[in-house]
Amino acid sequence: MSSPIVLSYIQAASILRARQQGEPSAAVSPDLGLTTGEVSLEPERVTFPDGQWLSWEDVEEIGRSESVCFLLEENEAVKIQRFSEFLGRFYSLMPTQGAPTLLVSGIPMHRIKGIDPQRDTLTKIQAIAPISGRVLDTCTGLGYTAIEAARTAGEVVTIELDPTVLEVARLNPWSRPLFGHPRIRQIVGDSFEEIQDLAEASFSRIIHDPPMFSLAGELYSGECYRHLFRILKSRGRMFHYIGDLASRSGRNVARGVVRRLQEAGFRRITRNPAAFGLVAYK
Repeated sequence: MSSPIVLSYIQAASILRARQQGEPSAAVSPDLGLTTGEVSLEPERVTFPDGQWLSWEDVEEIGRSESVCFLLEENEAVKIQRFSEFLGRFYSLMPTQGAPTLLVSGIPMHRIKGIDPQRDTLTKIQAIAPISGRVLDTCTGLGYTAIEAARTAGEVVTIELDPTVLEVARLNPWSRPLFGHPRIRQIVGDSFEEIQDLAEASFSRIIHDPPMFSLAGELYSGECYRHLFRILKSRGRMFHYIGDLASRSGRNVARGVVRRLQEAGFRRITRNPAAFGLVAYK
């Protein structure tokens, strides 16, 4: 069975440009830039290699929509958006020039100014390199952190609070390894609660990448940090995403986080402005 076709305004622009130039076909990515294939440009529609097609009206709609990706479903373009009854939040898959990001009630969950979500993920991973042993990723999201960590880790345990987020991730071509990688184990639950049941000194690395403080204050609490310290191995490292450390809000949040991490037992805490976060050592 072929993978679903997912498009954004970037792919639509390529199709429309080829049509304007009178070309009979166009090279287009069916998976937001991961691969490329040829589509046929016909008078009434665009036909993909697997036989699926889109009307020119749908292609033009995609071209006008820069904040959401589209799934090709039964020859129609369907926005990749979901509303979570569980948390009362609206999620959508937003395209970038690289990997897409997740919009949570209009707020992107990755840095996208001057950087793309994939490179944003790499800076977090590199902050606590080398990655080895068991790794905990406290907030799955689209799964980029878990996927990247799994390249060298023995096992990655990743926790996601909202099943609706995983529904969006399943439609994202860049998230596909999250659902089939043999070294990634998913937990659906509240990270604050789930970490309390994890074994002491069972992780070599932790990537703690919570939503902003106003959305998940408990993941910035002293109690949360005490549990993270408990499950981290001796000489282990934890990356804690904060946000822009040069901004007023970033400085204020970081100040409180550093104090609570020290109280939890972390022996050394360093700032990593490039990754917008802190590295804490046990």
